[in-house]
This record gives sequence, C-alpha cells and structure tokens, in this order.
Amino acid sequence: MRKLLNKELNRLSAEAFKDADKLPVVIVLDNVRSQHNIGSVFRTSDAFRMEAIHLCGITATPPHREIHKTALGATDTVDWKYFDTTKHSIDFLKANSYKVYAIEQAVGSISLEDFKIKPAEKIALIFGNEVEGVSEEIMLEVDGCIEIPQYGTKHSLNISVSAGIVIWEVSKLYEF
Repeated sequence: MRKLLNKELNRLSAEAFKDADKLPVVIVLDNVRSQHNIGSVFRTSDAFRMEAIHLCGITATPPHREIHKTALGATDTVDWKYFDTTKHSIDFLKANSYKVYAIEQAVGSISLEDFKIKPAEKIALIFGNEVEGVSEEIMLEVDGCIEIPQYGTKHSLNISVSAGIVIWEVSKLYEF
C-alpha cells in the first residue's frame, strides 16, 4: 500500500470547480467567531461541493489571514455571501425555496442518522456560535433541527467537526 500522489487525486482546478455541479446545500454560519472554524468550513464545503456559504453577523469574511490558514484556497472556490443577520440569510433562502435546518440540540430535533430529504431538495444548514450555538431567535425561523448523536460525557462538538460530520452525511443523500 502507498499513499496517492497529489497528481493522482484528479482534483478539479479552481476554474473547473466553479463550473462543476454543486450539491444544492448552503452552509450558514450564525455569528461564528473563530476564523479557523470559518476556514475549515470553507475547506469542507469545497471538498463536498456545497453550493455556497452564508456568513452572518459577527462571522468574519475573506480575505483574512486566519481564515486562509485553514481554508487553503477554498475561499476562492466556494461561493459565499455576507448577511448582517442570520435572519436575513434565512429570508433569502426561503424566498429561493430552500428548507432551512439548524444543527443543534433541541426539543423535536431529528437525529442525523434519521435525516432524509427529497431528491434534489435544496437545503440550508445553520451552524451556530461556539458558545451560544444557534440563537433562540433563529431556532424560531427554521424548518427543522438536526442533532448529531453523542454518547460521551461532553455534549458539544467544535463547529468545524460538526460541519464535517453533517456535510459528509448530507452529501450521501444526493447523487452527482
């Protein structure tokens, strides 16, 4: 066994990525303060060809050195928009026929392993602030809530870890 060389990975160029089909999924960052988390979400969104990222409230926007450290160029490939509030992002998404889901622990949440969508359904996934999570105000606006099952003594995950888990699982629900 040997590791693949970079040239063997058949990676898309930035130009080819822009033209490639994307999954109809928008990632929404609700007042995320860590620029390393933001960059990591860009990188994961590139890896799974998410349609776009919405950066909301205090969430920093590219170009920024700290975002670039973890994004490794994904800020140049993944489309993104800034909204002054997450509510404005949700209004935009719903006006464009997206179902909006918070990633949070909540009454009535859907376990990630049970989450289903209709074929080609457009969805948005909201990840909240590192301390407060998705705000109560935003929880009142979503169409549903997805919860990552956890079995240890800790009941929270870093946003970049949560995004990786959820994006991976949701990507399996679509076909390229």
